[in-house]
Parts: sequence; C-alpha cells; structure tokens
Amino acid sequence: MSSGEAPRVLVVDDEQQILRALRVILREAGFEVIAAATAEEALDRAAVRPPQAAIVDLVLPDGDGIEVTQRLREWSEMPILVLSAIGDEDQKVRALEAGADDYVTKPFGPRELVARLQAALRRAGGGPDEPAIAVGGLDVDLAARVVRVDGAEIHLTPIEFDLLRTLIRNRGRLLTHRRLLTEVWGSGYADDTQVLRAHIANLRRKIGDGYVKTDPGVGYRFAA
Repeated sequence: MSSGEAPRVLVVDDEQQILRALRVILREAGFEVIAAATAEEALDRAAVRPPQAAIVDLVLPDGDGIEVTQRLREWSEMPILVLSAIGDEDQKVRALEAGADDYVTKPFGPRELVARLQAALRRAGGGPDEPAIAVGGLDVDLAARVVRVDGAEIHLTPIEFDLLRTLIRNRGRLLTHRRLLTEVWGSGYADDTQVLRAHIANLRRKIGDGYVKTDPGVGYRFAA
C-alpha cells in the first residue's frame, strides 16, 4: 500500500443498516471499505484484496466472528475488531483469545470506533521495542526500565514494571486476564486473577488512576 492510498478495512455484518452506517463512518474517516455480509464472503474478499484491518460482527448467518478471526489469523496479523450486540464476558474472552485486537459492543459511538481502529493500526505499524513513551504526565523508558510521573522518578517492582510494559506495548488493546498473567508471570499463573488485580491496584496507586482501564471480568487496557 502506498503512503497516499486509503487503508482498506474489511467490514463484516449481516445487518444492512449497520453495514451502510459503517461504510459512511469509515469513508468519512479516510478508509476504503470492503463490505461483506457473511463469513464466507468476508474470507473470499479478504483473500482477493487483503485489507489492512477488519471489523467483524460476532453473529453471522453462516458462522461467527470468532471463526472469521481465527481464519484471518492463519495468514494475517492485521488488526481485527469484533463488533457485537452481545456484551457477555465469555464471548469477549473467546474473541480476544482467538486473535481479535479489540471488542466493541453495540450500540457504539462512531468516534470511539474510529479511534479504536486508528489506534490498532498505529500499533500494527509500530515496532514492538519502543525505547520510551510519554502519555500525559507519565514517561516510561522501556530500555532503561525507568518510570517518571510528572518528572519525578518512581519505583516499580520488577513484576509491576513488566506488567506496565506489557500493557504499554499493547496500548489501546484489551488484554485478557489470562494473557497478562501468562506473559508476566508464566503459564502456571494463567488463572490467578487475584494476583493480577492486586498488582494492577499497586500500579495504579504509583502511576495514577487514569492510565489502566478495566473491562470488568475480561481484562485491562492501557489508555491509547
């Protein structure tokens, strides 16, 4: 894709009214839309013209968005947002563990959806080893393992820093409890959500409340 070309987004939803609305919203935001109403149509169109991102409805007439996500993940690392009227925690976890980057519940705000899509595309285009990031009054030097809040250096334990680093490297993306526990503590801790909650509380106390957002029962995201 050349720098002047609009990013292609695959949009999969069997409700024509929502599909039309998403076309308008995304085109106004500068995206080219590839629309599909079924899982099969979505996979066919993605194979013919590979998109840079996908927004996939959870419930489709010939399958579900989780299956589409899994199939896309077989050959692509593109950002995938699952869109659904179902706010069920188990479904969110299934979608994220299948490889979705985010889960947006209907009804959604157009600006929020575009912001999440743009954040996912920024993450996809950036390197995984950013040496430093600054968000608000928080400065984190990943290479030096130094954290400052409003210019003052603060002390994080090794686990707290590793947790913050994992969240920052995926900023804007909802990470499940299991993924955070596995990446930071190891597979033996995959179900120990109490340990995770305690460390998140300590981290928030040290860096401030506004940076780490909670999706109850599902996981956490670092503010994009």
